[in-house]
Amino acid sequence: MTGTAETYDYVVVGAGSAGCALAARLSEDPDVTVALIEAGPPATGRLFEIPALFSQQLKTAYDWDFATEPEAQLGGRRIYLPRGRAIGGTSSMNTMLYVRGHRYDYDTWERMGNPGWGYDDVLPFFKKSEDNQRGADDFHGTGGPLTVSDPVSVHPLLTAWVEAAQDAGHKSNPDFNGAEQDGVGYHQVTQRSGLRCSSAVAFLEPAADRPNLTVLPSTTALRLSFDGTRAQGLEVDHLGTVRLIRINREVVLSLGAYNSPHLLLQSGVGPADELAQGGITPLHDLPDVGRNMQDHAGCFISFFSRTEPLLGPDTSREEQRLREQGDGPMAWNEVGGFFSTSDDLPAPDIQVHAALGIVRDEGLAAPLEPGMSFGPYVARPSSRGSVRLRHSHPYAKPRIVHNYLGDEDDRRRLREGLRICMRIARESRLTEVLESDLHGAAAAGLAPVSDRDQDIDDFIHAQSFSFYHPSGTCMMGKVVDSELRVRGLDNVRVADTSIMPSLVTGNTNAPAIMIGERAASFIRSAAR
Repeated sequence: MTGTAETYDYVVVGAGSAGCALAARLSEDPDVTVALIEAGPPATGRLFEIPALFSQQLKTAYDWDFATEPEAQLGGRRIYLPRGRAIGGTSSMNTMLYVRGHRYDYDTWERMGNPGWGYDDVLPFFKKSEDNQRGADDFHGTGGPLTVSDPVSVHPLLTAWVEAAQDAGHKSNPDFNGAEQDGVGYHQVTQRSGLRCSSAVAFLEPAADRPNLTVLPSTTALRLSFDGTRAQGLEVDHLGTVRLIRINREVVLSLGAYNSPHLLLQSGVGPADELAQGGITPLHDLPDVGRNMQDHAGCFISFFSRTEPLLGPDTSREEQRLREQGDGPMAWNEVGGFFSTSDDLPAPDIQVHAALGIVRDEGLAAPLEPGMSFGPYVARPSSRGSVRLRHSHPYAKPRIVHNYLGDEDDRRRLREGLRICMRIARESRLTEVLESDLHGAAAAGLAPVSDRDQDIDDFIHAQSFSFYHPSGTCMMGKVVDSELRVRGLDNVRVADTSIMPSLVTGNTNAPAIMIGERAASFIRSAAR
């Protein structure tokens, strides 16, 4: 190992949605020093600022570019798993939807034995982060660092989808984060004047001049070093130079649901037998590290339209419009809804996203063809997967088995979710503006050929993929306690979506930021 050791009171590993919020909050105390470690580079430039360019980050140096092992229920396909590899993490590359989840999700966490994580406990932390452009009310806050706004430019196709869904019998919902979640409507987004407001923009930029906050981009965490049960250092690689960062008080892993458990495993914390088989000396036997993995899996049906594509070959004029006026097609937005497949459910079990473009090849091919796509995923899946060691070398990617749709109940719910979408597709508000109907979409391989179970199942089998919300691999109650401390270790916490006992009904960026806020509160309280 080369390089000079540096010492910080708090070391936050991973500058993603949670990590940026956590590091910024900890550094509000001028009497402590904070280091924020990030494997990727700074998130600067138009790819990170312009919402509609998010897909241009996929499979680049800004993307961890993970993939599953062959998925049994998805035709043996290896499913692509993008994760942000830059300051801001996946909040710098996502579609910016601000969705918190349902009250039932958090009350379930508390019922599972995690005190202080019920909905009424977490709501103040959501509000604390938020600067909602609609103003403050019982569910929303203002004055926080994270700008949450209504979409600035809604395409007529998306308006037609919302109206068609209402014609199909689904109620309008003006706020998916309000008193009720079910219904259809327009998503609020983490945008400021039409530009992306990532966790880095919201939390780190205002803290950039604090002398007690050190942000270390292009720095890969390799392993933790321990003295007994206390983490004393973090071994990192900065552009080929390996050095040790010393930990004075606490280290917090905020690397996400794939990399947080992987760093623990590489450090000898996890199932002892698996570690030994992988050539790593077990330091602390913690069998549930990497287990309980959950994600939202689903598929889209797509239709060509008579409208112009979202973006033409020359986007410079629209980009200038966005920067000067804060609106236009470069300010990407989506609509959608939450639905229940039966009347006796405590919360919706299906979320549907609707967006412009044609979804092919897991969304990687020609997303800006003229048309629209909409589709469901199972909001609270029963299927569970795992993150395991692939190799003892710290640079090796983990072995990821999601077991998507491995539970029959998940397959049944997704089947019903597709039927909901197919009924909406038949409404006249959409058929009047779409060039292809369900039969035409099916002929192009973009929809099931009928609504029979087998035809829908065949489509699911061939077309489903991840909606990019991995969670649960450092489960609260098993791996960490209710204050996010790793069980059996003295000064190690985890703060990201990996701590979720069960996946929330919705997107995970807003909950991840809330988790970062909660972790900061726990740490500051413990230091008093």
